[in-house]
Amino acid sequence: MEESTTYFVVKKRALPEVLLKVVEVNRLLEAQKVSSVQEAVERVGISRSSYYKYKEDIFPFHDSAQGTTITLACRMDDEPGLLSDVLKVVAEFGANILTIHQTIPINGIASLSLSIQILDTTSDVSAMVTEMEKRSGVHNVKVLGRE
Repeated sequence: MEESTTYFVVKKRALPEVLLKVVEVNRLLEAQKVSSVQEAVERVGISRSSYYKYKEDIFPFHDSAQGTTITLACRMDDEPGLLSDVLKVVAEFGANILTIHQTIPINGIASLSLSIQILDTTSDVSAMVTEMEKRSGVHNVKVLGRE
């Protein structure tokens, strides 16, 4: 019986250190900063077996997002101009907004759903989400899905 593939979007702080080191080994190899897998794993401090166990299973979100659509959910204060600020972040990172849905605020908090097309000109998606979260009045931003 074939196992189905399920994906999760996880914040970096929730990942075990070994998985972050696998990402670093891949980065070193892709950038040709090392001449072999052995050299790369020694540099980051993991075993070759750990690297080979996880190398196909973890990758930075932004590396695989190009050409896809992501759906973001956001909780934010009901303040004039805040939605505009959030949308400006998306534009600054070079992504294309496909849909916007904002609920009627309850107790001064509105929910926002954005569908965003990631283009080849789009900068780091993780940095875009982080920048959105930095806006005063934005409570959180979550990646709900990716197509």
